[in-house]
Amino acid sequence: MADSAPVTIRTRKFITNRLLARRQFVVDVLHPSRANVSKAELSEKLGQLYKADKGRVVTFGLRTAFGGGRSTGFAFIYDDEASQKKFEPRYRLVRSGLATKVEKPSRKLRKERKNRAKKLRGTKKSKAAEPAKKK
Repeated sequence: MADSAPVTIRTRKFITNRLLARRQFVVDVLHPSRANVSKAELSEKLGQLYKADKGRVVTFGLRTAFGGGRSTGFAFIYDDEASQKKFEPRYRLVRSGLATKVEKPSRKLRKERKNRAKKLRGTKKSKAAEPAKKK
């Protein structure tokens, strides 16, 4: 809709964290004529503001204030990709495209397999782990 509407970005509690090779801060975003601002757009603007590559900027924990028009969250700017891969949680690496998501069966399916295997002993346990055959 109104993606070209003006957005004001303010940062506070700015810390240069040498141990984790990053700069970290709280981000306040003022967007009075918009519902919200995307993380991609925030990363781009913060990258320009701090002269960093937008791929090294990680934004998360954004919450829109009641009534809208203002959001607050956190952002990290990593010095390099290696430190980003080393210190960022895996789910945030997946979001930024630096890691692939591990595909696993649903929680319910895993629990059903576990409970079927509990009823058996020895080598038959591996057969119980396989999905049940349809008749």
